[in-house]
Amino acid sequence: QVQLVESGGGLVQAGGSLRLSCAASGRAFSRYTMGWFRQTLGKEREFVAGIRWSDGNTFHADSVRGRFTISKDNAKSEVYLQMNSLTREDTAVYYCAALTKIGVRPAYWGQGTQVTVSS
Repeated sequence: QVQLVESGGGLVQAGGSLRLSCAASGRAFSRYTMGWFRQTLGKEREFVAGIRWSDGNTFHADSVRGRFTISKDNAKSEVYLQMNSLTREDTAVYYCAALTKIGVRPAYWGQGTQVTVSS
């Protein structure tokens, strides 16, 4: 079992920045690829970014590349999502997830954290 706890969401003005954090714990969580997903009402949950614990390789969705950056801190067992130049379209619930690899359905989810971007 892997436990994921997100933090750092909130309200921010368009053009601003936020950093989300995800604390990971549990059995062999470092074997997983960590990802951030987001979901808005009426839409499917979409992939935002991913990072492999093993080698630090990162992956970013086209919609956020150049604005969002995923990173990790091995010592703290935490994964981060730095979000810059936020727009109203980035408003969503953001979820941390543990995947066996990019492109597959996550095995574990966090509880989600709300990000609201105001104009």
